[in-house]
Amino acid sequence: MKITYPEFKGASVLVVGDIMLDRYWHGGTSRISPEAPVPVVKVENIEERPGGAGNVALNVASLGANATLIGLTGNDEQADALETTLSSAGIQCGFVRDDSVPTITKLRIISRHQQLIRLDFEDSSEQYERVSLETQVLDSISNSDVLLLSDYAKGAVTAPKKIIAAAKAANVPVLVDPKGTDFERYRGATLLTPNLHEFEAVVGECKDDKSLIERAHGLIEKFDLQAMLVTRGEHGMTLVQRNNHESSYFPAKAKEVYDVTGAGDTVIATLASSLAAGTDLVTATALANLAAGIVVGKLGTAAINRVELRRATLGDQETGLGVVSEEQLALAMESAKANGERLVMTNGCFDILHSGHVHYLTQARTLGDRLIVAVNDDDSVTRLKGPGRPVNSVERRMAVLAGLGAVDWVVPFSEDTPERLIAKMLPDVLVKGGDYQVDEIAGARQVMENGGEVKVLDFVEGISTTGIIDALQSESDDENKQEID
Repeated sequence: MKITYPEFKGASVLVVGDIMLDRYWHGGTSRISPEAPVPVVKVENIEERPGGAGNVALNVASLGANATLIGLTGNDEQADALETTLSSAGIQCGFVRDDSVPTITKLRIISRHQQLIRLDFEDSSEQYERVSLETQVLDSISNSDVLLLSDYAKGAVTAPKKIIAAAKAANVPVLVDPKGTDFERYRGATLLTPNLHEFEAVVGECKDDKSLIERAHGLIEKFDLQAMLVTRGEHGMTLVQRNNHESSYFPAKAKEVYDVTGAGDTVIATLASSLAAGTDLVTATALANLAAGIVVGKLGTAAINRVELRRATLGDQETGLGVVSEEQLALAMESAKANGERLVMTNGCFDILHSGHVHYLTQARTLGDRLIVAVNDDDSVTRLKGPGRPVNSVERRMAVLAGLGAVDWVVPFSEDTPERLIAKMLPDVLVKGGDYQVDEIAGARQVMENGGEVKVLDFVEGISTTGIIDALQSESDDENKQEID
């Protein structure tokens, strides 16, 4: 299926659940302890990342949607660290702090990209359950497009029925990442996303797809759900909907599984963000499947981001060098800018590529890290140059340009000027060759208003496509005359 990338900006997701701090101590191991037969790790690097519902909210924000996070924490430095990290990512934090409990913290000792041990710091779930998040959640539902319950069985989502009912009354879909075998607690939710192990713990072993789908329909009816998404690791995902006897299967997209930590968070965060952006459930699931395939290739609890997901929706060629579509170019430029690269753009017909073009494009490339060349399509060249032009089709012209070492991306446009395209792409530097004033250059105003620069470069004197064509025509006429004589 063709997947359309949604516009996440403006979509709002309310995340409620168990908030955790994931700490990673990295170091090398070169010896065994003399005290016990265990490796000695010399800690060289310390990382802190939001975990649990915190990682879910971070995934939502990384996609560009608005995320509000409500959960229980201690009143300690771990909670401070979490709030600082999450707030800096644009997440609205609604922590309910309790002096009597610690913020749930998981410490992983890692050497050579392998976990050696994990240490958990937390009290029993009964202590967390004493504090209710209900009032704060009910006050926030009306401002949300989707409610997401991230249940890690730590106490934040112990009695969600009233919250689910309030969301349904407000016509806000409720997505649940469940924990345990008591799905009755999630009655009335829109969608549950159990993994296969969690699903089979409730319904029993499923020996084939048919039994899985039948039992998923049974749970949907029993607990008044609208859909069930069963994540199946390397076997992909199966989506079963209440009013649809046809299930949807999504094969796994991961090229290499490096670490599955947090993959479930990414799945439900992408689902929720996509639905909040107005995407249908099947497309949202396809996007979530792509996101999962990306995040399992990262070490530890990690978030998807919109550049990675857009890249996955378009395929593998969009950020490679060469001929690209406008959509592919936009993604490639976004990725390059995220890496701090300076982008240069120029345009022209480039009907017959000559040494003057090569000199000009080489000069343009020195003004930045990447050079984009926009090329008039055949119809626009004919309008500009007259009958008989172009000599070479736009496909051939772009292929030759893409083969130059100075050129990174080549994109066609159909208008007489590239103003619309330049205004859309907004390079850091816009370059034009010839005797132009800046205010005469298409797209110059938009680039400068965006903080960019406009440069005018000299062409090599005496070399032009028109001149070459005229010379060839003259030689042809002379040859024809000699034959007649």
